[in-house]
Amino acid sequence: MKIDRRCFLSLAGGLVVGHLLSPVPWKMTDDIAIWTQNWPWTPVPEDGPVSWKETVCTLCPGGCGVKVRTIKDRVVKIEGKEDHPVNRGSLCPLGYASIQYLYGPSRVKTPMKRTGERGDGEFEPIGWDEAITEVNRKLAALRENGKSHKAACIAGDDRGTVPYLFKRFLEAYGSPNFIRTPSGRDAHETAAYLAQGKTALNVGFDLENATYILSFGCGLLDGCGAPGYQFAAYSRFGEDHTLVQVESRLSNTAARAGKWLPAKPGTESALALGMASVIIDKGLYDRNFIDNHAFGFEDFTDDNGNMHMGFRSLAAEYRPDKVAEITGLDARQIESVAVEFARSDKPVALCGYYESRITADIDKTLAVHALNALVGNINQAGGMFVFPEPEYDLPAVSKDSIASDATGKPRADLAGSGQYPQSRYLLNLLPERILEAGNDDLPVEALLVLDANPVYTLEDSKKVQEAFEKIPFIVSFSSFMDETAKMADIILPDHHFLEGYRDVPAPDGVGMPVVSLSEPVVDPQYDTRNAGDTIIDIAQEMGGDIGKSFPWDDYGDFLEKALSDRYQDMSSNGYVVNRDRVADVADAFETDSGKYEFHPIRRHTPNNGDTEKLPGYREVGIPGGNLNNGVTLVAYKSPRIASGAVANPPFMTKTIDSKTLKEDKLFIQINPETAGNLNLKQGDKAVIETPAGTATVRIDLFEGIMPGLAAMPAGLGHTAYSRFIAGKGVNVNALLRAVPDPAYGMNTAWGIRAQLKKA
Repeated sequence: MKIDRRCFLSLAGGLVVGHLLSPVPWKMTDDIAIWTQNWPWTPVPEDGPVSWKETVCTLCPGGCGVKVRTIKDRVVKIEGKEDHPVNRGSLCPLGYASIQYLYGPSRVKTPMKRTGERGDGEFEPIGWDEAITEVNRKLAALRENGKSHKAACIAGDDRGTVPYLFKRFLEAYGSPNFIRTPSGRDAHETAAYLAQGKTALNVGFDLENATYILSFGCGLLDGCGAPGYQFAAYSRFGEDHTLVQVESRLSNTAARAGKWLPAKPGTESALALGMASVIIDKGLYDRNFIDNHAFGFEDFTDDNGNMHMGFRSLAAEYRPDKVAEITGLDARQIESVAVEFARSDKPVALCGYYESRITADIDKTLAVHALNALVGNINQAGGMFVFPEPEYDLPAVSKDSIASDATGKPRADLAGSGQYPQSRYLLNLLPERILEAGNDDLPVEALLVLDANPVYTLEDSKKVQEAFEKIPFIVSFSSFMDETAKMADIILPDHHFLEGYRDVPAPDGVGMPVVSLSEPVVDPQYDTRNAGDTIIDIAQEMGGDIGKSFPWDDYGDFLEKALSDRYQDMSSNGYVVNRDRVADVADAFETDSGKYEFHPIRRHTPNNGDTEKLPGYREVGIPGGNLNNGVTLVAYKSPRIASGAVANPPFMTKTIDSKTLKEDKLFIQINPETAGNLNLKQGDKAVIETPAGTATVRIDLFEGIMPGLAAMPAGLGHTAYSRFIAGKGVNVNALLRAVPDPAYGMNTAWGIRAQLKKA
């Protein structure tokens, strides 16, 4: 058998991934990691009774079920829960290492008040009553001055009862500014609204039952999205299953895929449309779905007599030969994969959730959704699902005149505005708006931060920090002393997930409407409180109509009433699967036509001369312009590195290979051809400079990346938490910069131009 270079690279990568996804090494290291490292804060359990308890991990959006082993009252081990529908026993390294955050020095152990300059990390402990009184004093003063609409909350998620309480507080207080952090969900939700008329809680993909997965850059085996769900689904793949990965770099997912299509970055929408062209030309689309459940497939005339291009005519413009020139792929390979996809029993195409960057390409997402529509695999086993927003049977918010007058005020992030009417959240625009405003006209003057670390996770992090320095009052609810918590005036620390209750609905990308219940397995180790209890206390102390809007004794009382009849099942089983909320395909669409709309002209608001919203290929300009002998920096996701709001625990960092991080030195991947052009060799010390910042790195020569690209892992380079976490590598977000979509405001930049020179 002949093995070419690409096959060899895929084989080598696959062996690494196979070892990584196996539970054996992780369970072995989990047993020893907590107790054998020489960290001074490592706890030693006393002899005592051994027990197992079950809960749900909330350190990332995955919502994996876990089993927790305790000796006496000390947690000593965590592993995946075999019968949980999300992860089926799988668990990522962050979940296994989460015990180190329960007992480690990064915890905020009591309410804190800033004493030094903002960002210096100088705080003093204060009591809960004093802290809440201080928060209320600041918020009340802002409200009395007619500026209630200048309060905001940045949250890591908008799903579940704790984010709901924060949204409810802002509504009663008089502010529209509940803002979710950016993710691939933004593009999926917008596409689901445009094509299906749905305001989505979650767009899910039934990977467990799919037989052919066509992934446009999704790091399914790289720790993105809901890692346990992807790992579990992949572990059950058989000979009749196929995974095709479209990606410019040989990631773990690409190495393990049946086929790897190294398309040029930023050209995925053209590729999806090229495949659609093949499916339509060969008559391989689902005629029943197109004839009975789709609108805009053919050219059509609107109510005003204007002709509009249908999806068939659009796809005809993306013949495989043309797409091959755009993407750098072979036309025959494009055609072959399209035919395989359409002829597969249960094909599904996906993108967005699992990308290493926080990008939201509406064109690409609409094009990929259209592939699922062409094969009729929407709300079908093995296909794509849109799950609705949760419903809580709760009393309406009580609004006084201030809150009522604030209704309709523009949002601080411009989401839902005349400029960006379809967008729900645009946190990426907020730092620039703050920096451009005068001190007397700031869009945000009081900020609450929940389950988020935007000072670290947003691109151009230096500019984000400068913006946060201008906000007069910041309150963090973080369990850890992260980069954003260091910027706060008051910290009201939440419990670790092993210490408190929280519902965890519909994890990102999961193909079923699961709602899980995270329950405490140990008593709180420090003087912390559930963030739900804290916001209820703040509201009730403020009194008036704000207090009336929070009539519950505590978060537990609220949670039981909010979940209603689901609460008992969740308490007994740890989760519920709301299958009754999944509509049949005949009832899956809430558009004007009652069908899937390839051309969603009725809901697309024209903006900046954009009068149509068919997907298409539009080359996205990236920051940095044209650089002589430059490279394009891209970020990638590693399953060994946590790249969200929560940093790597020390044990997890120890699992990073020495060609990614050695001591505190970060390696950046470039192709040997690129290295030759830049006179660089393996291990060389180099400086990379972008319009956003500069960093010193080491060179790693990697055949699996396109010439001209330089790849840096996301999730390192923290400047907070503790000395065991900070100072490891470089934060790639400090080198990246966003490019807003002119119609939607979301970041579309997939990389940034950079100079890379030997140090």
